[in-house]
Amino acid sequence: MSHAVAGHVAVLICTFRGERYLRRQLDTIAQQSHPHWTIHVSDDGSDDGTLDILREYRQRLGAQRMQLFDGPRQGFARNFMSLIARPEVRADHYAFTDQDDEWDARKLERAVQALAQRPRATPALYGSRSRLIDQDGRPMGLSRLFTKPPGFANALVQNMCTGNTMVLNDAAMGLLRSAGTDVQVSAHDWWAYLLVTGSGGQVVYDPYPTIGYRQHGANLYGANRSLRAKWQRATRLLRGDFSQWNAQNVSALQRNLALLTPASRKCLALFERARGCAAPGSLFWLLRAGVYRQTWDGQLGLIVAALTRRL
Repeated sequence: MSHAVAGHVAVLICTFRGERYLRRQLDTIAQQSHPHWTIHVSDDGSDDGTLDILREYRQRLGAQRMQLFDGPRQGFARNFMSLIARPEVRADHYAFTDQDDEWDARKLERAVQALAQRPRATPALYGSRSRLIDQDGRPMGLSRLFTKPPGFANALVQNMCTGNTMVLNDAAMGLLRSAGTDVQVSAHDWWAYLLVTGSGGQVVYDPYPTIGYRQHGANLYGANRSLRAKWQRATRLLRGDFSQWNAQNVSALQRNLALLTPASRKCLALFERARGCAAPGSLFWLLRAGVYRQTWDGQLGLIVAALTRRL
């Protein structure tokens, strides 16, 4: 699939039983002000009307604009990694998207303009704030505005840019492919943030909300704004989910030390030391590593994790 026009964007969608909101998501992609895009969908074995909707849109948009693939059926992270690995998916930029959100008309335009200001050979990642919407598309406020700088020390303990807002340049996608798409990671977007920052790449965080991020019972990760969401996050921390995600990410990074800068390797080693010992040593090494989350309550949770051996 050729993309002679510079700034061509490959939109990567992973679907699974997405019939309820999928049409709205596809419509908002098709209505982008940035005209140079193709859609690549990996379906993970949907048994509802998802595939019928996808075939309908492929017929409407044309096979040159939309490709459909079968996913590995091993969860959303593996599905996205399988799509990243496909040789048919080639472009100047790559946008991740969920199956149930709504894009603002200028989402791709803003991302491409921001990434075009970075050196092409430098891995670069764009992410933005989100508008929160309910099941019917009604506004529910905005995702939290992050003010601390992006970086590897943040990426080790938090993904500050949700995948449904992310756009990567070709160098960043090349980095993900070099790291091996068979790595076991907690989430494809968090892994992208880790690799781009860890290799000395650049991250653009846009405070302008470029998507409507739908909050409903079926989505895997909400926006963490409500008291209920914060309670769920605290529960996951105490249950050990955070520690398990970190273990997966650290193991994947260990496989790819050659891609990391010396400063990132040092930060990772100190973080591993913090994970491997009990309090108060864990907290000491955590502080030495300099890792941080974007919000005060997130930072507090990080300290609790260190003191309770749940890093």
